[in-house]
Amino acid sequence: MAARRRGAGLRLCATVFLLDMAFCKGFVEDLDESFKDNRKDDIWLVDFYAPWCGHCKKLEPIWNEVGLEMKSIGSPVKVGKMDATSYSSIASEFGVRGYPTIKLLKGDLAYNYRGPRTKDDIIEFAHRVSGALIRPLPSQQMFEHVQKRHRVFFVYIGGESPLKEKYIDAASELIVYTYFFSASEDVVPEYVILKEMPAVLVFKDETYFVYDEYEDGDLSSWINRERFQNYLTMDGFLLYELGDTGKLVAIAVIDEKNTSNEHTRLKSIIQEVARDYRDQFHRDFQFGHMDGNDYINTLLMDELKVPTVVVLNTSNQQYFLLDRQIGSAEDMAHFIRDILDGTVPAQGGDSILQRLKRIIFDAKSTIVSIFKSSPLMGCFLFGLPLGVISIMCYGIYTADTDGGYIEERYEVSRSEIESQEPVEDGKEQEPSGGATLGPTVQEPKDVLEKKKD
Repeated sequence: MAARRRGAGLRLCATVFLLDMAFCKGFVEDLDESFKDNRKDDIWLVDFYAPWCGHCKKLEPIWNEVGLEMKSIGSPVKVGKMDATSYSSIASEFGVRGYPTIKLLKGDLAYNYRGPRTKDDIIEFAHRVSGALIRPLPSQQMFEHVQKRHRVFFVYIGGESPLKEKYIDAASELIVYTYFFSASEDVVPEYVILKEMPAVLVFKDETYFVYDEYEDGDLSSWINRERFQNYLTMDGFLLYELGDTGKLVAIAVIDEKNTSNEHTRLKSIIQEVARDYRDQFHRDFQFGHMDGNDYINTLLMDELKVPTVVVLNTSNQQYFLLDRQIGSAEDMAHFIRDILDGTVPAQGGDSILQRLKRIIFDAKSTIVSIFKSSPLMGCFLFGLPLGVISIMCYGIYTADTDGGYIEERYEVSRSEIESQEPVEDGKEQEPSGGATLGPTVQEPKDVLEKKKD
């Protein structure tokens, strides 16, 4: 009886799950060739996928939840998906080069999504890009609300100016990453001190930084560098994104499950440097920690001991390893200054030799991972081709050997024939005197008759 009840309960749960999935799918439209002509009247969030793509299959339930959430909150953004292999011409028109590709289509504009593939991050992207490019902040209450909601945001303060035009251009390019606002001087908090107007500010890490054209260079480049918090929990995707900033990344590589003093101490030191030395290093450095050394090992092509600190230049694949004991934040700050001064040697890089080393390392890592995950599959993938190549090589070798023997034998027999020809000629003409070396040759019959006569 109990087993029947459990079985009935499992069937009920499965039925509810399937109904829930079907319910979620109802809010994601399957798009076809008519989408090209009908889309411009609406804002669309589209997943371009391939049926055989594993990452696309992993995204599918998340995408259904996105469609349900967008519908439930009354968003003007419509959610759809398109098989890019069946409608390749439309996918190519939107610049789809890989799967899955997420784009928000707004009029004639198409914005690529490059963030984590989670429901909340995708919805946040849709809200940000579908709204106004630059949102006004009319009051201090609205400013405080924005400050509580967003960890990083940019604000233009002032009237019409060439700086505002640059700000608009930068926002049109970088709206996929962060929020842009505008406000008057009396709206910003009292602790904000502005030396001149107009100005562009970034608010993050419970403080603010003012854009300086002479020190920070191009406005778009500065915004791209400052769109991250000063201290972050690092992963592979985030390190890839940080490669566009041009900043060095100081990372405490630790094991978060290990609560020993050394692991927590290095993490605390990096956090302290990020906080207390912000004014000195925020233009050149990004700080954070990473759980485990697997990803770092693939970048360094070496085994990195944990815990430790490594400084990465993700734009050219150079890195700096500790050459001293780090006992305090001041020791870490001194190490960073030595890196900026060039006294700490850089390792790695993107030279030709390093690229060849990278190819060999990646090939070795791939083979090892295949054999670790599935030894039988590894033997089949690599053993079968090697066996075929060995048989081919053996066949070629033996064929060359036999051919050489036959050719040699032919040459020998030919030489024997040529050597015998002058000997036979010599036998026909018997010397006038002396004994003959060869056997007596029988004379013709008519010659013998003449001698008798």
